[in-house]
Amino acid sequence: MAKKKKKWIQDVVKPEERGLLHKQLGISTKQRIPKTLVQTIVKTPIGKKIKNPTKTGKRTIKVTRLLKQRANFALNVGYGRYPRRK
Repeated sequence: MAKKKKKWIQDVVKPEERGLLHKQLGISTKQRIPKTLVQTIVKTPIGKKIKNPTKTGKRTIKVTRLLKQRANFALNVGYGRYPRRK
């Protein structure tokens, strides 16, 4: 018998934490967060304010430690090593 693949991402992201990056950026959960915005957040040092390079969400965003962690996770899981399957 073949082993069933374990869905590890369900253990990492708790249900009450889902959509918090969307909420923090002011983007609807139905829209996808632009990759350029996530990359800009990851590159910017903590404490600095950035201007949103895209037209979605808030215009200026203050980069916090938590925002940077969430953006890095989104970059790795959503766009990087484990991209969405169509």
